[in-house]
Amino acid sequence: MKVSFPAGWRIVSAVEIADTPAGTVFEVIRAGSEPAVVKLLKPKALIDSLRGADFMAWRDGIGCVRLIARSETMLLMEHAGAVTLRDRLKTHGDADATGIAAEVLLAYHSASGTASPASLQPLDRYFASLFAKAGQDRRDGIESPFTEAAELAGRLIADQRDIKPLHGDLHHENIMHGPRGWLIIDPIGLIGDAALDVANMFSNPLDRFDLTRSEERIAAMAAVFSEALKRDVRTILRYAFAYGCLSAAWHEEDGNPQERDNELAVVTAVKAVLAQA
Repeated sequence: MKVSFPAGWRIVSAVEIADTPAGTVFEVIRAGSEPAVVKLLKPKALIDSLRGADFMAWRDGIGCVRLIARSETMLLMEHAGAVTLRDRLKTHGDADATGIAAEVLLAYHSASGTASPASLQPLDRYFASLFAKAGQDRRDGIESPFTEAAELAGRLIADQRDIKPLHGDLHHENIMHGPRGWLIIDPIGLIGDAALDVANMFSNPLDRFDLTRSEERIAAMAAVFSEALKRDVRTILRYAFAYGCLSAAWHEEDGNPQERDNELAVVTAVKAVLAQA
């Protein structure tokens, strides 16, 4: 792919390293600078990506990759490293990876002396697809996990605690290790209850059904995040349940029943753990 980068970024070479639903990622060399990363944003995820850029600029490197510069369709960022938390899980185990995620979470959740960006998305809008799916199921006379989760999400949103800027898509491949240690990448920029920010971790890694559908692992992960955030373990699990159904609703919108059902399998396991918590 031939890309024209802004002249002021002084990019002398670029190699494509990833192509994701949100954008095409290049490892770049800049004249007189350390290696960096450029993300060429795709239209479908443009609004989320630009909100994420606002989050990165606000966080200014604290627990988060640094945003160096931006254009209307590109982000120039520091190179966060080549090792993901998924890699770490493979070499050191799931418990170790979860502990690292909790530490990184607390770093980028730490207090800031500057006001958070006005662009961040509140949770009532973030959960719109779940509310829409549940509404359709009710009109069709269907009692489903979506209707149950939508009712729960409504209660959680009405009773949020510890409201702050959130990554919004935290998982094992969005936590990287490099020269500055463990950092988050690719935030989508939400604002809301801190407990929501760990919900996606329960569904990841996506292909590790032995972990994501394990009630023992779900309970252990919930305990770690409960301790880190100083929140009731049931609140952590409730957000995981609501988020899992939201993710399943997104997959249904995208016409992907296999991934929808994979997510609902995680939801079933989370619900079982919640019933015993």
